[in-house]
Formats: sequence, structure tokens, C-alpha cells
Amino acid sequence: MGQFDWTPDEYLERIRSRIPRYDELQEEAVKAIPFPPTRVLELGMGTGETTRRLIEAYPDTWVVGLDSSPDMVFRARQTYDDVQLARMEDPLPDGPWDLVISVLSVGDLADEQEQALFRRVREHSRSLVIGDSFAAGELARVVEWCDGEVVWQAEGLAVVRATY
Repeated sequence: MGQFDWTPDEYLERIRSRIPRYDELQEEAVKAIPFPPTRVLELGMGTGETTRRLIEAYPDTWVVGLDSSPDMVFRARQTYDDVQLARMEDPLPDGPWDLVISVLSVGDLADEQEQALFRRVREHSRSLVIGDSFAAGELARVVEWCDGEVVWQAEGLAVVRATY
């Protein structure tokens, strides 16, 4: 979880206080999904907030969630069937995936880790959606690295979508 190393019980309250448009970012990430996905890999599942919204929009979707926090994985497993303790720097679970999605997780990676992740995603997925906060200049690099497009942007937050 890096910069947001909080317990599951306090996560939503604390993230909403740090990122006032958190719920809007979540909504825009789900809206950016380019087609109804069947198999989804979520990077940085956390409390399962993105997964909950994704399944509400696409009830027939199977989501596999990854998170590097044992506490978050334990909490998410109480609600979702397939949650794995893993880092984004590790090999991705076997695809192919219709969608790889990540909200407020990829930004914790170093540049070379992000580039390697996007290469792996492109090899094993039909689409990618990233919702995150971006520093000046960072958004353009991410768009280039994942061969995507910005579909929503507000106050340092953005959603990037790529279809492969």
C-alpha cells in the first residue's frame, strides 16, 4: 500500500479525507471500462471498493484481486472469492484478462516498475484502466507507457484507459 499504509477499518475514511474526489475517481474508473469484462485482474484490491463498484456495473464479472497488504487481503477475502497476497512487481497471475484495473495503486511504483508492469499487462490483457493521482509530467508518461488515453481528469487525479 505504500503511501496509504492504513488498516482496512480506517482506509475509506482516511482516503476520502486525503482525496476528496475519491468516490468520483472510483466511478470514473468503472465508467472507463471499454466493454463488459468477464475476467478481471485488480491490482491493489485494498478494501474491495473498486471490485464492489465493478461487480455492480457488470454482475457476470469474475475478479481476481491482488494486494501486498496481508490485512487488506484478509478483509477482502471475507467478501470476495479470489484475493491473492502479491505485489505488482511480481509476475501477474495467468491470463488472459479482459481487463486489468487499478485505482490508487500503480502510482506507488518506480518508473521502471510501472513500465515493466504495463508491458506485462499488454501481453496478457485486452484492456487496462488506471485511476490514480498524478504529479506534473507523470500522466503523459503513463499514457505513453500503457499506450492509452486520458478519459477523465480533475484536480491531479486522472483515469487512463487502454485497449489492446
